[in-house]
Amino acid sequence: MDTKAPPKTDIVCIQNLTFSRGHRKIFNAISLDIKRGGITAIMGPSGTGKTTLLKLIGGQLYPDKGNIIVDQQNVHQLKRTDLYTLRKRMGMLFQSGALLTDISVFDNVALPLREHTALNESMIRTLVLMKLQAVGLRGARDLIPGELSGGMARRVALARAIALDPMMIMYDEPFTGQDPISLGILVKLIKELNNTLGLTSIIVSHDVEETIGIADYIYVLSEGKVAGHGTPEQIRNSDSEWVQQFMKGDADGPVHFHYPATDYKEDLFQ
Repeated sequence: MDTKAPPKTDIVCIQNLTFSRGHRKIFNAISLDIKRGGITAIMGPSGTGKTTLLKLIGGQLYPDKGNIIVDQQNVHQLKRTDLYTLRKRMGMLFQSGALLTDISVFDNVALPLREHTALNESMIRTLVLMKLQAVGLRGARDLIPGELSGGMARRVALARAIALDPMMIMYDEPFTGQDPISLGILVKLIKELNNTLGLTSIIVSHDVEETIGIADYIYVLSEGKVAGHGTPEQIRNSDSEWVQQFMKGDADGPVHFHYPATDYKEDLFQ
């Protein structure tokens, strides 16, 4: 298979990716690059395959065609052990948080350290407290997830995502269902952690204002293709009518308000 080697400045390089579910083509030969050290947003309406793209990057799904190169490695050509090793360097913040509900905050964050390292409990304790301090929840370490607010649960999940010091974190709709204060905290944390820890962040979202405020580069997906891409300023000034409709939240445009139907008057009086 002919695979073009991506520049070392790109941590993820997606080349001519095609992926289908049944007869529905989710991605149709899309290509995009994610720069190392920045915050890249993948945006688009619900149902455009944004979360599916994260699963393809993580090797949980296999493309019909094309290549996904992560840190100079072709994800879908790796042996299982090598894929697991690569995944340890890829943190994931799930939309639901995906915390284990019957163990404490401390143990949720400690879980990847206990599973994937040979560190003793003293070192694990130090690291867990450091990660919880980074998200402002060291004092909540003895609580269980059921005692947390939605915003706090998302922050605990973020502490767990950075437990193994990954090279990048993928955020699946991090802002969904958050009140204004929790949302502001998450935006601040994503930006600060990316810069402080030297991470690369990939944010999948349809929340325009929050995402465009922290992203360095944005891809907008529509109907299996990249409808537009560029810096936030370039996206705001895009000459694509579809991108403008999505970014402004207009009710009508290339995506019509009315579902295709026969003439209204004819339908009423037939």
